Amino acid sequence: MALYSEKVMDHFRNPRNVGVIEDADGVGEVGNAKCGDIMKMYLKIEGDVITDAKFETFGCGSAIASSSMATELIKGKPVADAMRLTNQAVTEALDGLPSHKIHCSVLAEEAIHAALEDYHRKTKSEDCP
Repeated sequence: MALYSEKVMDHFRNPRNVGVIEDADGVGEVGNAKCGDIMKMYLKIEGDVITDAKFETFGCGSAIASSSMATELIKGKPVADAMRLTNQAVTEALDGLPSHKIHCSVLAEEAIHAALEDYHRKTKSEDCP
C-alpha cells in the first residue's frame, strides 16, 4: 500500500489556489514549531460567501496538499460553512493521510479559522463608529 493517496500526490504535485490575494478580506497565518510547517491563507469574501481562497505554505507534501484541498473545500461556500471545516474533512477529502501527517490537516483548518477571525475582526471594526 502506498504511503500517500493519489489525491494527496495530485494536490502536492499540482496544488490549487497557490498565491496571494493582495486585497484579501481575511488573512491567517499558522505554524507548527515541531515540524516547521507554516501556512498562510488569504480569503476574498463577498456577501458572506468566500469567492476566492489562496495559500502560501512552507512545508512538506502533506502540508501543501492539505492547504490546496482546504481552499477547494471552502471556495464558493458561506463563511459559516467554512468555519465548520474540520481537519477530518480535509483528511477525508484527500482520501486519508498517514497518522504522523494528520497535523498538516489541522494546520489547514487552523489557517482558515485564523483568516476568518481576521475577516470578522476587520468587518466588526468597520461597523463601529
